[in-house]
Amino acid sequence: MTDNSCKILTMKKIDFKKIKTYPIAERKNKVSIKEFVNPQKWKDSKKINDLFPGILKGNDLREIVKAMLEARRLGKPVLWAIGAHVIKCGLSPLLIDLMKEGLVSGIAMNGAGAIHDYEIAMTGMTSEDVAEEIQEGRFGMVEETGANMAAGLAAHLEGETGLGDAWGKDILNRNYPRLDYSLMAEGIKNRIPVTVHPAIGTDITHIHPDFDGALLGKGAQNDFRIFTGSVACLGDGGCYLNIGSAVVLPEVFLKAVSVARNLGHGVENFTSVNMDMIQHYRPRENVIGRPTLNKGKGYSLTGHHEIMIPLLYHLLLGA
Repeated sequence: MTDNSCKILTMKKIDFKKIKTYPIAERKNKVSIKEFVNPQKWKDSKKINDLFPGILKGNDLREIVKAMLEARRLGKPVLWAIGAHVIKCGLSPLLIDLMKEGLVSGIAMNGAGAIHDYEIAMTGMTSEDVAEEIQEGRFGMVEETGANMAAGLAAHLEGETGLGDAWGKDILNRNYPRLDYSLMAEGIKNRIPVTVHPAIGTDITHIHPDFDGALLGKGAQNDFRIFTGSVACLGDGGCYLNIGSAVVLPEVFLKAVSVARNLGHGVENFTSVNMDMIQHYRPRENVIGRPTLNKGKGYSLTGHHEIMIPLLYHLLLGA
């Protein structure tokens, strides 16, 4: 039926007296005090997870922790893809400990992550002042990082070896003073794949005179295949976390999922998480959206790595 009163706009006011209401007892509610925080419960337990409400991201965080612990119980992968900032924030020791606890079964990083990891092992320091050094054309021009990482590939990259494996072996062979802080070296020691996925032209090592693009490309292709092999095992209970990579690793992950499914691997019914200071398009679509569409669960958490990763660590090991 046509509403004739709307044919012509007038100054006539709508009569709110004619609005139909219904009892609140008939309404479906999304929030109940059953999900509210109970301070007394926390005072009795002293468990931080009792401080999170069962609402929105508080509930999501609980579900993520539950999924990761269940993946470990089932023997399914818990894969971490990390941007370089995770290492720069001083969080490598937490990831190394989670490796030992069976809650990191694979790490993927971009090229900058590998550089920070290598420099930390070599000198205990990393992250130059870009704004200052770029003024004099000195940004990225340190000798040892480029030369040693290039030599590491020349010495250890053979056959199906990937970049992470080659640099991990190089760190161990050189017996660097801070090698216990290296994710790549720890991967070798614990037989956990640590893969590196660079984009040529994005890293300081690519401007060093000893840089060999052919070797980097070979190692990166090997690492992509190793990474895809890990992704292929995610189905039915695995977990995938993208932390701090806005473009490169979400794109790598999406292609790995496609390859694995193309080859007949049932990469479905797994949990994916994007955790970053800002939520970006590619992680939202390529990590928590498209790969889990009707075939799993995807979660997003927003916050600074130096706060969120220690919180996640505490919930995983202190629950």
